[in-house]
Amino acid sequence: MDIQPSRNLTDRLLNSRSGESGPLSTGALVRTGIWSICYFAFYFAQQVAELLAPLLLILGLGWYILPHIVNAITTSAASADPQAKDIMNHVAGTLPTHLQIGNHLLTPGSLMFDGFLLMGLAAIGATLSALAARNM
Repeated sequence: MDIQPSRNLTDRLLNSRSGESGPLSTGALVRTGIWSICYFAFYFAQQVAELLAPLLLILGLGWYILPHIVNAITTSAASADPQAKDIMNHVAGTLPTHLQIGNHLLTPGSLMFDGFLLMGLAAIGATLSALAARNM
C-alpha cells in the first residue's frame, strides 16, 4: 500500500510547485477581482436607483396634481371674498409647468418617466449583481 506524504495546506491551495491550477491560482484571483468590481458597480447603481426612483415619482406626481388642486380650490372659491380669489388666482398662475435647468427641461411627466427608468435600472442592477455574485 503506497501512502503519499501529505503536502502542507498552502502548497495544496496554491499549487506553486506542481504548475497545476488550484483554487487560488492567479487566473482565479483575477477573475474574482473583476467579478467583485462588477458586483460593486451593479449593486451601487441598484442602490442609487432604488433611492431616487420613488423620490422622482413622488415629486413628479405632486407637481402634476398641485396645479389641478389649486385650480379646483380657486374655482370653488368663486363665492368667496374677491381678495382671496385674486390671491388664489395669483398662486395658481405662479406654479410653473416646466423648469429649464441648463440644457435639461423638467416637467412632471419627465420626472415620473425618469422615476420609472430608475426602477428599470434597479431591476437590471439587481439581475446583473446576482449574476456577478454567482460567477465569483
